[in-house]
Amino acid sequence: MAKDMTLLWGFGSPPCWRTMIALEEKNLQGYNQKLLSFEKGEHKSKEVMDINPRGQLPTFKHGDKILNDSYAACMYLESQFKSQGTQLIPESAAEQALMYQRMFEIPTFQEKLYYVAYYEYFVPEGERHDSALKRNKEALTAELQLWENYLQKMETGSYLAGKKFTMADVVGFPVVACAFRNGLSEERYPKLTEYYNLVKERPSVEAIWSKDWQKNPQGTDKLKDL
Repeated sequence: MAKDMTLLWGFGSPPCWRTMIALEEKNLQGYNQKLLSFEKGEHKSKEVMDINPRGQLPTFKHGDKILNDSYAACMYLESQFKSQGTQLIPESAAEQALMYQRMFEIPTFQEKLYYVAYYEYFVPEGERHDSALKRNKEALTAELQLWENYLQKMETGSYLAGKKFTMADVVGFPVVACAFRNGLSEERYPKLTEYYNLVKERPSVEAIWSKDWQKNPQGTDKLKDL
């Protein structure tokens, strides 16, 4: 089955990571994959644009079916291979409700993280202002505290939506990992740290964990003061 799948992905991208984690959790190893360079603009190449006119990564194909959004790809994989590998969507209504709530809060977390960690990438030099970056940091700090509080209310050893690893973790862990890569304080966010250390040991994460991230898990110190 995995032989009919192709993933075009880019290094250090949480959306790419979540798609790869979903593939691993559903025991779909052996898919075709190609690493492209954001720095070289390969995500805007004809190879990508022909199947993803937005020029973004990841780009995922299963046979003749194309999914260019990481959430869509993850949900598709769970739907098509529900009985295979890890069950990523719980059966009970209560567990599902919390999973979906956390899952769809992640894009807000990701956006606020990006506008601090990658401020220079997203904002042209002439449009950058210290006051704007300060506001972005304040917004991210509030967001981080929100997630810290969510985890504080749960049992020790919990995932984002409870005691089971779910789709909320597939989409959310890469964002948390990106925060720690950019210098997030373990002392100020102990519950997020606990969660990060829990999930990074999963075989699905270890299987796709970049060797560079293993050797240098803190890529920058942009979040060290938050």
